[in-house]
Amino acid sequence: MGNDGGSIPTRRELVKNAARNPNTSELKATQVEAQTYAWTYCPLSNRPLAAPIVSDCAGTLYNKDAILEQLLPKDDVPASIIKEKEDVLQGRVKGLRDVVEVKFTVLKEGKDEKKICPITSKELGPSTKAVYLVPCGHAFSEVAIREVAGETCVECNEPYTTENIILILPIAKEDIAKLVARASKLKDAGLTHSLKKAPGSKKRKKNAEADSAVAGEKAVETNGKTSAEGWSERTKARLAENGPGTPQSRSGTSTPVSSGIKNAATASLTAKVLDEQEDRNKRRKLGLNDNLKSLFSNSGYSAQTHKGGDFMTRGFSLPRKS
Repeated sequence: MGNDGGSIPTRRELVKNAARNPNTSELKATQVEAQTYAWTYCPLSNRPLAAPIVSDCAGTLYNKDAILEQLLPKDDVPASIIKEKEDVLQGRVKGLRDVVEVKFTVLKEGKDEKKICPITSKELGPSTKAVYLVPCGHAFSEVAIREVAGETCVECNEPYTTENIILILPIAKEDIAKLVARASKLKDAGLTHSLKKAPGSKKRKKNAEADSAVAGEKAVETNGKTSAEGWSERTKARLAENGPGTPQSRSGTSTPVSSGIKNAATASLTAKVLDEQEDRNKRRKLGLNDNLKSLFSNSGYSAQTHKGGDFMTRGFSLPRKS
């Protein structure tokens, strides 16, 4: 490294400026740049945002087709890309119930389209705080919603509550914390971001009903015995006929009778089945319903008896041959 006309730079020549933290204006410029990108491109597909546009519980905007592609089963997609998209969603979107379609009012100016607030006509974007309402999804500026302070959407008259006003692409920590608290509250209530029931909420409801039924059965039991009030006398007799220990139910399983019942739910079900069987047997014996039965007589037809009747009941009898 010599005699070739080159030079060896020193550290003082390479490092002209010392490392420092960015100032306020630089941070603001970075945030505006990030917000502009988030308002323009979908973070999942990296394509420009185009209607229909949806949002999750964090206020992030996506293309609906990108969400659908993410929810569909993927076989040929590399694992790295799948993980990258899952990191973007952060587990907030597991189905279409976890997103709400955001309905923007669009103003066309030549080839350009601007999203504006239908109340103030302000352009919605990085420089304006924008919100949308759940469940209808209409978007407004935050100032307009705060000034209107109504209980129904001015676009569709759909009712909403204050906690269902979702800020689009929030930056402040307080706004982000509010959205996180709302999502947690809805999850505990078995609801999704769109205020629809979560897929597993029915199972939880069924379990709760089962627990309440068991609690009611325990309340009915007294000193290890279940009250048989409300059962018909014939049902009690049939239970007694099946034996003092285990009467048989329709499924063939044994059920203790009222003298020594251990399981209240099984005993109640057995009584109900026996009552239904008794009703079916009665209907089978009758053969005809009451309306049809009233047209006929079991004693036979007598001309002398029905001589003074009307044209429906009057009849004639043939004389006997001598």
